[in-house]
Amino acid sequence: MEASHGTEEPPLPLELSRFQISEEFGFLLPDPLTELPAPFSPWMEIAQELPQLIASNQLRSRVHQMPQLSTQHLRGHEELHLAHLVLSFITMGYVWQEGEEGTVQVLPRNLAVPYWEVSEALGLPPILSHADFVLANWRRKDPNGPLEIENLDTIIKLPGGESLRGFILVTLLVEKAAVPGIKAIIRALGAILQHDEETLHSALEELAGAIKAMGEALRRMHDYVDPAVFYAVIRIFLSGWKDNPAMPDGLIYEGVSEEPMAYSGGSAAQSTVLHAFDELLGIHHSEHSTSFLHRMRDYMPRPHRAFVEEIGRAPSLRQHVLSCGAVRLRTAFNRCVAALADFRSYHITIVTKYISVAAAKAKARRAEPGAGAGPALGKAPSALEAKGTGGSHIFSFLKSIRDTTREGMISV
Repeated sequence: MEASHGTEEPPLPLELSRFQISEEFGFLLPDPLTELPAPFSPWMEIAQELPQLIASNQLRSRVHQMPQLSTQHLRGHEELHLAHLVLSFITMGYVWQEGEEGTVQVLPRNLAVPYWEVSEALGLPPILSHADFVLANWRRKDPNGPLEIENLDTIIKLPGGESLRGFILVTLLVEKAAVPGIKAIIRALGAILQHDEETLHSALEELAGAIKAMGEALRRMHDYVDPAVFYAVIRIFLSGWKDNPAMPDGLIYEGVSEEPMAYSGGSAAQSTVLHAFDELLGIHHSEHSTSFLHRMRDYMPRPHRAFVEEIGRAPSLRQHVLSCGAVRLRTAFNRCVAALADFRSYHITIVTKYISVAAAKAKARRAEPGAGAGPALGKAPSALEAKGTGGSHIFSFLKSIRDTTREGMISV
């Protein structure tokens, strides 16, 4: 982006376009590509058949027959994002095809090398992350239709059918609901610099409203995702090879490194949205939680990570609200903090239903006579029963960040 040569208006501290953030879609990739150029059809063909190939235990043999393709012909970040999405899904299917008891130690060269190269180009790790799974994995059925779940579908699928589609698209709608809040960050920081109380107040009201809308979107998870399918089928394909007892040594990326490497699986903590809100509101989490959250930033697209860091370097909203003495600003600030704490509380409710309760039911089913007779796929993984797919001890982590968010309130 070219620098502005105008001298009339001082530039705002941040511009969304500098960080590959869309005015309309926020952190979502705007209308992602759904097809790679023709030379990459061997990848696309496998990716489009993933659920069937995994269910029939044929994915690994198909990958072994795949030609090694050069990534030099990929042009622009949109093609790179689609390539990363495709290779991420193929990799997760390859690793977890046989469930947690039939994992592999080596990702073959013809998959590992191009995956590594695309990851390096994007500044993303070579594993499925929120940036692939949600931000780059959507398309409209009717190109002119609305961004609503009935008019949306995923580009690449894994086992899980309609529940997988629902899980991805509801999460996408949470990201979309956050967009006014992302814009409010820009307005709030600009208002601090201009000492514009009116604009700051309306920006904080906008932020609180966006966080509430995110909670409303998240509630739709109940309508579209079956807890048993999420826990027993979908969840393993989001699991990584760091802090996972099923793959304690990590994974060797053949042709990249002779030593195994460990990466965390997909996690809501990889969404840039809440990191940005935390930075703006000056929310400080425990040392342990902060360490995990900062590690999750390595799984964000590089420009989004830079956006969060830039907010952290900006003038402190909290200090400004405290020092200016305006009661209505304190009230609006607290409304944002309360909305964020409420959102995190509701996330705990969702996780309880889809992981804790589902785990208890799966454990009970495993104890039933003849439970071991079924196929590996659909056999609920046990290695991560108390952990998130990102590797965190999920309930202690979520309750900790919810409680430290509440502590961010200021006395009026």
